[in-house]
Amino acid sequence: MSSLIQRSIRSRASLPLALLATLTLGPAVVHAADLQITVNDPGGQPLADMVMYAEPVGGATAPQPYSGAQVVIDQIHKEFVPRVTVVQTGTSIDFPNSDNIRHEVYSFSPAKDFTSKLYSGKPAAPVVFDKPGAVALGCNIHDHMLAWVRVVDTPYFAKSGADGVGTIAGLKPGDYRLSVWYPAADSEPEVQQIHVDAEGTHLAVQLHPPVSQAATAAAAAHSPN
Repeated sequence: MSSLIQRSIRSRASLPLALLATLTLGPAVVHAADLQITVNDPGGQPLADMVMYAEPVGGATAPQPYSGAQVVIDQIHKEFVPRVTVVQTGTSIDFPNSDNIRHEVYSFSPAKDFTSKLYSGKPAAPVVFDKPGAVALGCNIHDHMLAWVRVVDTPYFAKSGADGVGTIAGLKPGDYRLSVWYPAADSEPEVQQIHVDAEGTHLAVQLHPPVSQAATAAAAAHSPN
């Protein structure tokens, strides 16, 4: 056996076992999984525009910092589009006005209190949503205009579609605190702890409309035409 080969064997034999294992096995690969959530009302009907977000607990992977994605809430035909938006804390939102009339966007919510100037087209600067919580948006000129922004301290979020289904993508396997929120002034998130497997997880959640909204619907149903 040559002296070069003998020196190589002696060198590897002197390495700690942990280091040898690292050299042999290489880094572990952890695959991300999807969390699919179906949201229905007590009658089994799908609920659209429900906000869902997952926060790691225990040994789950910590959230990534805000990515700086661009978010837009437009004003079209005297309506906010989209009506419900979910963003990570620190996100800037643009409020262009695509109508041929002027709007004045405002919110008095604790999570974001602001009032824009009366404008058309695109405002000079976006609004930064820097606190977690629910933000109700309105227009000082058109009282019927209403929209919601849910600001969350996690990048793991989604919103249900017309079929009541939303998918939170890119979760590492582990335990999470899942919140599902019905957009309304007196609504609190439905919260539960879940485990996400490497293959992904599917959950069904039932939400009840907030008391004030249910009362309004009942009153409308019994009022004379």
